Amino acid sequence: MATQASATARARALASARRARKAGSLPPGPRTPPLWQALRWATRPIAWLDMCSRRYGDCFTLQLPFFPPEVFFSHPDAIKEIFTGDPDQLLAGQANAPLLGPLVGAGSLLLLDGPRHLRERRLMLPPFHGERMQAYGETMRAIATASIDRWPLGRPISMHQQMVDITFDVILRTVLGFEEGENVARLRAALGRLIRLGQNPVWAWFQVNLSALTRRGRLTRLKALVDQLIFAEIAARRAAPSARSDVVSLLMEARYEDGSAMSDQDLRDEMITLLAAGHETTATALAWAIYHILRHPEVTERLCDELRSAAGGAPEPAKLEYLDATIKESLRLTPVIPAVGRVLATPMRIGGRDLPAGVEVVPCVYLTHRRPDVWSKPEQFRPERFLGARPHPYAFVPFGGGVRRCIGMSFALYEMKIVLSEVFSRVAMKLRPGYRARIRTRTITFTPSAGVPVIIESKRA
Repeated sequence: MATQASATARARALASARRARKAGSLPPGPRTPPLWQALRWATRPIAWLDMCSRRYGDCFTLQLPFFPPEVFFSHPDAIKEIFTGDPDQLLAGQANAPLLGPLVGAGSLLLLDGPRHLRERRLMLPPFHGERMQAYGETMRAIATASIDRWPLGRPISMHQQMVDITFDVILRTVLGFEEGENVARLRAALGRLIRLGQNPVWAWFQVNLSALTRRGRLTRLKALVDQLIFAEIAARRAAPSARSDVVSLLMEARYEDGSAMSDQDLRDEMITLLAAGHETTATALAWAIYHILRHPEVTERLCDELRSAAGGAPEPAKLEYLDATIKESLRLTPVIPAVGRVLATPMRIGGRDLPAGVEVVPCVYLTHRRPDVWSKPEQFRPERFLGARPHPYAFVPFGGGVRRCIGMSFALYEMKIVLSEVFSRVAMKLRPGYRARIRTRTITFTPSAGVPVIIESKRA
């Protein structure tokens, strides 16, 4: 009954938001049909956002098919209001559900709101912080080194695909704790297909399951295979507990405040979430960083000098200040996730605008990171802007903010430092002649076109 009542309340709020949109009481925005707006978002997202920002300013409304009206904000003050507002009134889980729900499952941290979200977040946060990072570091380095050693010389290879392979292995071994074996090989293949299938920017709008020929039908069958393999792995670990340090094993041992453990279904949902949210986004961020570095020879030279001067052996990520600044500048200029959403449970005033319940408010990371009143020459790639300076906490938000900030932020940044330090210490490379990256939409992420093709010119010891 409670679920039915909440669904009814959401439906009423959505209807109210749509009436407000039709009545013109929401902030201005394009009046083109929702399907046309969706196609613009899927095919030319940057030109679309830039046009809306120029025409309507810091706040504008978009309308996509089957979604509530979306009110975009780019001013840091408005973003602060959203990220620090009452999470019971600003529902991120409800905003994420249409696109991510069919893939990750109802128990995913990304889809939860209210007390259950905070309860789950408290349980999942510890394995991603502190000394755990150092424990994972050697595995990350070994995986990166093995991959780099296989890169061919003299012909173009996709850096995005290479980074996907590396980050997928890192997640499997450090987060999920899977070692090589027949079941793991089957799981690796099925998970890869499942993630790729769910990365079409409009697939979730058309979820008819007619046969194996439809995208939704294939997704359903792949999910069933993945679930079978994951539940078998969970059962095997519960039957034979061992002292393991991977994130999933730590979650299996963790307990809520009432002493209960995470259920098998919730473990499954979080495992899929960690994989889906933790490897593709990091791989894309790495590909963008490599692209920006190679486009600027002075950055490449300074970065390589820092790596060479690092004291003996493998560079310690915490000491690589210029690499850290380079990563942050790449995340500023080309954020992987360009916008995040919150559905209003009640009417609220945000950024000086009175908004009805049911509207989705959207901090636009991409536009905020390009504001000329916050960032000097925002279109330029300048890592130096992050040296010895702290960015405005609500003007630099590549990992979101508030109680919904990505729990894997420290993990992802640490992994990026290790992988990039290995790449630029071990190979000399260049972008394929004539290549210029364009932003492509993949579900909720911005990826570089053609996968950043590079040519490995030589390898170093």
